[in-house]
Amino acid sequence: MSLKATIYLFFRNVRFYLVRKNIFSLLIILLFLLFVSCENEIAKIKTYTNTEELPAITAEGFEMLYSDSNIVRLKLQTPELIRHENEKVLYTEFPKGVKIQKYDAAMNIVSSITCLYAKHFDLDDRWEVKNNVIAVNFRGDTLKTEYLVWDSRKEKIYSDQFVQIIQKDQIYTGIGFESNQDFSTYHITNLKGHMYVNMAK
Repeated sequence: MSLKATIYLFFRNVRFYLVRKNIFSLLIILLFLLFVSCENEIAKIKTYTNTEELPAITAEGFEMLYSDSNIVRLKLQTPELIRHENEKVLYTEFPKGVKIQKYDAAMNIVSSITCLYAKHFDLDDRWEVKNNVIAVNFRGDTLKTEYLVWDSRKEKIYSDQFVQIIQKDQIYTGIGFESNQDFSTYHITNLKGHMYVNMAK
């Protein structure tokens, strides 16, 4: 083989080796970039989908009856229900409001509460309701406020905000309120106003 042919073959083999080496290096770089990109995407997904923040149950047009000894005691209606379960607290949220009616043994309504937003906390069986809260007892007495707590374990309802109680012939206003959970016995903590009205038609 001539010297010229030997030199040609040498440079051709070197060039082929370099091309192969560059392709291999390029593939490694691309795989590394893909891995880093995937890691970043996984990190973003974890950021946006924290499993502790995801609701466990959601429902629309939800209605539930609570019974005791085969007697219906409570009826709950809501346009939307979101059940939250994480390590810190268990609660059910009602972002579009809720209507709750309590019944006696004869299925007569003894009290009711409606609001535009509510939460129920499992651990202490406590309701927090707010935004246009209206509670009515069996006598027709009506409580209006923007915030109310119903503590089922302590069997009482209370608020530390402005309240208005409308009876058949009187209206009471004040700051702070407490009653039993049927709203049959109650008092205003700091009475601000009291007026007689003629409700007759």
